[in-house]
Amino acid sequence: MALARLFSKRVALAALAAVGGVAALAFAGSAVAQQQRAPNGWQICNETTYVLEAATGRPDGRAIQVQGWTRLRPGECRVAIGAPLARGTHYLYARTSSAHRGGRQQWTGDARLCVDPTRQFQIENPPRCSDSYEERRFRRVQINKRDSWRTSFSEANQYSQSRSRQLGLQRLLEDAGFDVREGRGGVDPRRIASAIAQFRTTARLAPSASQDQLIDALETAARRRAGQVGLTLCNRTRGRVWTAIARRRGEGWESRGWWALAPAGCVRTIDEVLIQEVYYVYASLDSPNGPRYLAAGGEPFCTSPARFAILGREHCDTRYYQTALFTRIGARNRDGLVVDFEERDFLEAGVMPRQLTPAADDAADATGATAPRRGFDPPSAPAAPTQNREE
Repeated sequence: MALARLFSKRVALAALAAVGGVAALAFAGSAVAQQQRAPNGWQICNETTYVLEAATGRPDGRAIQVQGWTRLRPGECRVAIGAPLARGTHYLYARTSSAHRGGRQQWTGDARLCVDPTRQFQIENPPRCSDSYEERRFRRVQINKRDSWRTSFSEANQYSQSRSRQLGLQRLLEDAGFDVREGRGGVDPRRIASAIAQFRTTARLAPSASQDQLIDALETAARRRAGQVGLTLCNRTRGRVWTAIARRRGEGWESRGWWALAPAGCVRTIDEVLIQEVYYVYASLDSPNGPRYLAAGGEPFCTSPARFAILGREHCDTRYYQTALFTRIGARNRDGLVVDFEERDFLEAGVMPRQLTPAADDAADATGATAPRRGFDPPSAPAAPTQNREE
């Protein structure tokens, strides 16, 4: 297991990261058909305070064509599918940009379609998701106009497009490491203006740079910050890897999973500075002959077949949980680290890992304990991007 990127203490502008598990957030607003001044095709609008990445599905005879990703800044509308539109059921899904703190939010429904989570794609939806594709739940949208249709994403607190853009800019400033709040009170407009001016200078944005360019540059800076704190797991194998983590929470332990990683996929499982000296990770690699487990061995924690967050690591069976072996990862003096799972890290199918004796001091550094630390320290990320990033 390669700890490929181990990030040291604070870089310029304190790192604030959006990492961790995926939390579901349903459509807060219903689909709305609007013909006035609407462009031809299916227009999707972002009335949230997040940068969104949307995927769509459209009927094509008896098949469904799925494509993604359409990037939407806060307050922005884009045509996802051009006219003429096929009447009938369409499908829509969105997730927040990985630049945001607090884990990736989703706008979902009950229709199960396949997506490529890591890159742009356009596919005919297969009977089962395989290879690099993963299942996502799409919202069904009934379209009955051939020329134009509009659907909006919104949050529980609904905003106008102009308001969502204003609040989205504020969110990105905080994600990029700027403190725009005054004590425990609300947002300070003077701090927002000062932060924007400072960022424009640091990012070398031209005086004529538009608000769209400012948002793009802030998203890039926030994404770089996000990669420098917390715990990120990456799949460097050719198969699907199932992952979970365990750590101390207060006076006890917590285990949490599952994250399914397609080849080359990564997930940030902890989205805050690593304050413990030891964390635990679990991984099993799917293979034609059955699961392959980490060769490093590990210590027992509780798991469940479904997605789980379990407090405590004792008496798993009597609490109707299962027991799995998690591998120790040392994180002393690290704000964040990335764990790369490689083919060589896994035993052959049918071979079980060995259980290790828990350390007497749970907070002790695990250097040399189980998992070899193969990797390198990368250079610190720049304080701000030197150019804008368009997707």
